[in-house]
Amino acid sequence: MKLIVSTGPRNASVDTEAAAECRIEIMHTNYDSSPTVELTWALILASARHPIIETASLQSSGWPRTVGNGLRSKVLGVLGLGDIGREVARIALAFGMEVMAWSENLTPEKAAVARARLVSKPELFQQADILTIHLVLSSRTRGAGGEGSTRADKQSARLVNTSRGPIADENALLEALRERRLAGAAIDVFDVEPLPPEHPFRELNNVIPTPHIGYVSRDLYRVFYQDTVANIADWLGMRS
Repeated sequence: MKLIVSTGPRNASVDTEAAAECRIEIMHTNYDSSPTVELTWALILASARHPIIETASLQSSGWPRTVGNGLRSKVLGVLGLGDIGREVARIALAFGMEVMAWSENLTPEKAAVARARLVSKPELFQQADILTIHLVLSSRTRGAGGEGSTRADKQSARLVNTSRGPIADENALLEALRERRLAGAAIDVFDVEPLPPEHPFRELNNVIPTPHIGYVSRDLYRVFYQDTVANIADWLGMRS
């Protein structure tokens, strides 16, 4: 092997040191976070307003089965106010939500640019009506969202994770959902992927699980694979 072309700007699955030792070059493609931002909001709205349950009811000759929850004046808690978190926060303002945020290196000034208020992590978990996770998985962030998935401060609270599964404590989250200490969760990422066939997330009626599709859009696939071919062509051209 002489070349690895990876989609996106980073790939934690690639051992870069081993590749360098073997003189294997690594190249990356461009990336657009818009699909993940859009899916995050699709999951927030689906969890709050129950369109999946109501569609199933209507198609089974039924009528409304749930009472949805509005977003205006509610608190969106953003765990990680980076490129994706900032965009998610910006859209929350259009719904009339209050935005709170926390991450390890976030400053009040950076939060203010996104029209968010920097709070402590415990306060974020206590106050959020919707907690959405947008941290990069690392040794520091593994389990960082666990407390937010188990608190009973607001039993009406909901958790959304389109980042990486291990940032939330999956077992603790399952327990909180079973005991109704959380109203619901919408999750696109899991500790083990593909999600095992017998996993409880497939059965719980207060969970919306999606199969890691945050990045899956025709526009982003076009970027990934056109850039991949261009990278290979450039690499071959440099060696011809």
